[in-house]
Amino acid sequence: MTAITVSGQDALLTPGQVAAMFHVDPKTVTRWAHAGRLGSLRTPGGHRRFRESEVLQLLRSLTTEATAH
Repeated sequence: MTAITVSGQDALLTPGQVAAMFHVDPKTVTRWAHAGRLGSLRTPGGHRRFRESEVLQLLRSLTTEATAH
């Protein structure tokens, strides 16, 4: 997985990269962004990107929920 880092800030991931981390379809990741479950940025070309730290935080929270049940 190659993430884009913007001037020392958080790495930016594509919907496909995020989808691979969660084992879901990229369209599911886009729906999460529309629903406000996961924040996203838009590139100048209109493509959606996700901050790696937010993605990892969501992944950890879902993993914690799953192991708690």
